[in-house]
Amino acid sequence: MSPVRFLTGITTTGTPHLGNYVGAIRPTVQASRRPGTENFYFLADYHALIKCDEPARIQRSTLEIAACWLAAGLDWEHVHFYRQSDIPEIPELTWLLTCVTGKGILNRAHAYKAQVDKNNAAGVDVDADVSAGLFMYPVLMAADILMFKAHKVPVGRDQVQHIEMARDMASSYNHLYGEHLVLPQAQVDDDVALLPGLDGRKMSKSYDNVIALFGAREQVRKQIFSIVTDSRAPGEPKEVQGSALFQIYQAFASPEETLKLRQAYSAGIAWSDAKQLLFERIDHEIAPMRERYQHLVEHPGELEDILQAGAAKARARATPLMRELREAVGLRRLASVTGAGKKAANKGASLPAFKQYREADGQFYFKLVDGQGRLLLQSAGFASPREAGQFIAALKAGAGEPLALDGKATPADGVALADVGAALRELAQS
Repeated sequence: MSPVRFLTGITTTGTPHLGNYVGAIRPTVQASRRPGTENFYFLADYHALIKCDEPARIQRSTLEIAACWLAAGLDWEHVHFYRQSDIPEIPELTWLLTCVTGKGILNRAHAYKAQVDKNNAAGVDVDADVSAGLFMYPVLMAADILMFKAHKVPVGRDQVQHIEMARDMASSYNHLYGEHLVLPQAQVDDDVALLPGLDGRKMSKSYDNVIALFGAREQVRKQIFSIVTDSRAPGEPKEVQGSALFQIYQAFASPEETLKLRQAYSAGIAWSDAKQLLFERIDHEIAPMRERYQHLVEHPGELEDILQAGAAKARARATPLMRELREAVGLRRLASVTGAGKKAANKGASLPAFKQYREADGQFYFKLVDGQGRLLLQSAGFASPREAGQFIAALKAGAGEPLALDGKATPADGVALADVGAALRELAQS
């Protein structure tokens, strides 16, 4: 039985903090050890260019995130661990996908719509601060996933749309050029902890409320002791509901340890004692990793060697697939065109063809064109690609005699039903 392929990436725009560790790094390291799986982990530095125009920051973030993953226990020799920009096949696949992706799909991307809404609210041009990179972000993400034929992509609920778009793009490519790409599935894990920050909001650098992952012990202790708590004095019972301190502790502690702290809250533990418990529990898990992290950060050449080895391993998969995809779309060496090949190509070019696609209204359409690309038949909208496909199959089965279009398709201007029927009979006989 073939292994299930999982793929995860982290954008290289910042230094990982405790929330990143609990929400992304620790779960992926644990997942990489599951039997029957094949795992791909990458540093999304192309994605970083969309969000950040500071080269030194992107380079430093790449270093720190790679070091964090390895320090946390990722076994790079048993997974595919690579830097996105080391795989030239990914931007090439991005272009192939761009050519089969409707603009209407990209118009619905959350990030693009959020910027448009922001611009509308500010009364400025709707495309202000919208780069082509931001608009095309979902295509690059789809290329990341489809390049390695990932079956599962662990994401938060706000990222499910990107996986659905990747499926749409893969379906469009496969419809035109044959079944080459695997349609991925989103894996949403609602049990992954989302840590609150020092002020109770989601832990985020944009809120300046983070706890450093591999900072010095005293720095981490100082940050933990700055967690906002209420004014209840020692001896007064305290609520665990809504307590950032308790939620962070729970993300690191065993069920038994969590129960003891819950009981201590009820007994009126002093906030300073609770914060000391949290610091000790976090340090117990993080301290053994800190030395490995510091070593890697101080020896970037060692990290570079690991990433280059990972890129070679990943490209062993990417290069053959890209060769196959190039061949499928017609990007081929001219020397391969023999006399027989020319004849076959001419015969194929002379055949009519159905082309199925999705429009911005969410409906699915098809058109019938002859061998010279002339439009013969245009469909109305269908609710699903399956319905459109069933109607096409019925037309082919009838071979154009008689044509029962039933308002679901219309001959193009200047095209007679006889032309459509002849094209269908030619398809049936090919």
